[in-house]
Amino acid sequence: MIPTDDQIAALWNIHALPLYKQNHCILVARVAVWFANQLTCMGAVSKIDIPVLKAASLLHDIDKMAQKQESEHHPDAGVRILTLAGFFEVADIVRTHPLHAILDQNISPKTWEEKILYLSDKMTKHSIITVDERFALWRAEQLPIEAMRILDTTYPKVKELEKEICGMIHVKPNDVAALVNTLETSTMKRM
Repeated sequence: MIPTDDQIAALWNIHALPLYKQNHCILVARVAVWFANQLTCMGAVSKIDIPVLKAASLLHDIDKMAQKQESEHHPDAGVRILTLAGFFEVADIVRTHPLHAILDQNISPKTWEEKILYLSDKMTKHSIITVDERFALWRAEQLPIEAMRILDTTYPKVKELEKEICGMIHVKPNDVAALVNTLETSTMKRM
């Protein structure tokens, strides 16, 4: 089952997702849907479940403020919340989006929906940016040694995914933000 916009808003409200996180999720969804449309329109990928991808993008950080159970970390609580709500497909995609997932064969993004959500999340913060810019922001934080090790280990793999997806649609990572924003502006003019 795919949650409706009203169900997504209710989950954000129930789990007190802050406005800045809601805005981040909206940006991730915009990028993800744009990538999905580009990949399918260009014939690079035959099928992407865009409604499920969009819902997963909008709910990928649902547990940021949610009460976590013992031994739960992000996004474990989100997966639990989504599973209990009956959104199994969405939960499966959300499970694969944290930075460290790309290092773990059990939860690394494998489907196109998972890969696109993973990359789109790494190309947004408060705006649409590149993977290089996102990693620079993380590196500027005072992170623990283990978190820095994860950054250093994941970076080449995330860059490889960025290169794969952007290469398939013949776009430079630096151009993604402008293209996504242009598409949204032109869509709004037609409405």
